[in-house]
Amino acid sequence: MTSLSATLAEPQHFSLPEKLLFLVLVIASAALFWRRFGPILHKILQSRKDPDFHLAPIGRRVWNFFTEVICQVKVIQQRPLPGLAHAFVFWGFCAFALVTLNHAAVGFGIGFLDPAAWYGRIYFYLAAAFAVACAIGIAGLFIRRFFVRPRWLGQKVSSESGIIAGLIFLLMVTYLAAFFTTDAAPAARVLWWIHTLTLLLFLPLIPHTKHLHLVLSPATIFLSRDGFSQIPPLVGDEDFGLVTGKDITQLVSLQAYSCVECGRCTEHCPATNTGKELNPKEVILGMRAYLNGPGPASELPILTGEGGVYVSQKAVFQCTTCGSCEFQCPVGIQHLPIIVGLRRGAVNTGTWEDDYGSKLFNQLERGSNALGISALERDKFIQKQELPIFDGTQEYCLWLGCMGGYDPKGREIVAAFARVMNFLGSSYGVLKKEKCTGDPVRRLGNDLLFQQLAEENLKNLAQNKVKKIVSICPHCVRTIQEDWKAYGAPPEIEHHTEFMARYADKLPRIADSGVPQVSRLRPGNETADDARSVTGHDFSRAESAEKKDWALAPAKSEKIVFHDPCYLGRYRNVYDQPRELIQITGTLVEAPRHRERSFCCGAGGGLAFLGEETGERVSHARAKELVATGATTIGTACPFCNTMFRDALGEMNGTAPQLLDVAQLIARNLGG
Repeated sequence: MTSLSATLAEPQHFSLPEKLLFLVLVIASAALFWRRFGPILHKILQSRKDPDFHLAPIGRRVWNFFTEVICQVKVIQQRPLPGLAHAFVFWGFCAFALVTLNHAAVGFGIGFLDPAAWYGRIYFYLAAAFAVACAIGIAGLFIRRFFVRPRWLGQKVSSESGIIAGLIFLLMVTYLAAFFTTDAAPAARVLWWIHTLTLLLFLPLIPHTKHLHLVLSPATIFLSRDGFSQIPPLVGDEDFGLVTGKDITQLVSLQAYSCVECGRCTEHCPATNTGKELNPKEVILGMRAYLNGPGPASELPILTGEGGVYVSQKAVFQCTTCGSCEFQCPVGIQHLPIIVGLRRGAVNTGTWEDDYGSKLFNQLERGSNALGISALERDKFIQKQELPIFDGTQEYCLWLGCMGGYDPKGREIVAAFARVMNFLGSSYGVLKKEKCTGDPVRRLGNDLLFQQLAEENLKNLAQNKVKKIVSICPHCVRTIQEDWKAYGAPPEIEHHTEFMARYADKLPRIADSGVPQVSRLRPGNETADDARSVTGHDFSRAESAEKKDWALAPAKSEKIVFHDPCYLGRYRNVYDQPRELIQITGTLVEAPRHRERSFCCGAGGGLAFLGEETGERVSHARAKELVATGATTIGTACPFCNTMFRDALGEMNGTAPQLLDVAQLIARNLGG
């Protein structure tokens, strides 16, 4: 019976033919690796430089590298069991870096880690512990991919993945087996050569498979754009976005080659989950296929028709820009700048033809809002609600936005929030005139129109001496704070849930309010014809869910499920403030997908204005999930989410939960 040796067994001597053979094999393995990796690296470096790339701040990059690469935080956090298995494999490779170098050095008679020395013994035993974890991890991943087979991994199971998994497992087993023999035993030499041949076979396979991410993903994470879903600027009059290979930048190329095909983006994509053509993974793989085919110097178009060879135009215009793909990606791929870049190319070159999109663009070129309603209706709403006009003396400018100024239910949210601001004694006013922030056209890729809207709004804010803005719309907040920066310095802005949470201790709680009944908030003076916009959505629909009297007295037993808006959560990292406010008004209930994993309502990326969807409606899928929690109230913090769910709840059978914004929930506590 073989017993455990005190040290790792290594052959003490190699003949000259063995050394020469080893040298030839090493050179051959390295040459085969470079034969594939060299052209890939050349394509990345040949791509156009990113105009907005800056290495600073270096501290953030180092921290991201430490948490996401070294600690594998995102890998584990978002898929705990598979993530931990993957982390064990990665950490095993890290521990084996020194072991592998010493292993090669032993072959040439210059080993530097002595297994008999105290430091060598400690390190080899530490590596052995990682080898056990790595072997278990890779076996688990093999079983998951080839037997469990989650659909997010794709219908086709790659045999290459099985070969790679087998090689990694063999590396760990041959290393551990060396502890059960002695240096002089023939088994030690056999194990050494098996381990060596496995290593030399593994190396050239890396650039031929998705395991290229082992080499590239650390660089991808370290060099990723600062911030979440940052859309890069266009440079010069000839830059229209991602149109041909010449428009592909180095970061896009690096990210395309880094994709590990894990399917996390696919798993969380609202379009994919509701039967649409879009699959974020396929967009990235399509970019990789283009680079491998025509290449970064090509003038062939990237976007093709439905079922095209590279990237489908139809697919990229199904994206809600919710950010789930980018948030979930464990290797630093930033999908949204790529998807918006492809949209830019299609819109700015005139190859995207969509009646709803064209109508939206025309409405914003000629009018003030995305809903296509006369600005006089906004004036009537302001007068009816007696909202103060901003004159430069107030602290806050209350930005209404398209939904707050023109959508009937958006107006109710504004009215409710105004009541809260009045209760707190806040000094605020609304602008006499506003234009759309440009969020939908920015995400759809119409840069010229977006620039026009941003510059006009910035000029208006400067003339009115606005210093602070508060808004009910996360899309407005994001666009003003981040996207307008390319055209000027926007004022400080925050979301209304952030504002209210700051004064949470001053807001009455249910137990303190003693309010027997709360009167219904007054809607603005709108008409059904006005409320039906260019979107194909009816913004005044009196669905069955809307017909019920929602002006009930709040009760602590009321269960409220909160839907995290994408542009408030993933984009702005605001999760706790709305929940703190909801807990003032009732009992918080969480949906299965919440906080960072929240499922989109379907309105983002300009899709609220593009008419009917193919497949199941995203809003309906999310509404069903929220209703299934058993909550009596659905809490929102975005007027777009409110609109989408209003339609979805109205088409459901039975009694639907009431749908209220967080501001409306708080306003109920204030009395009649």
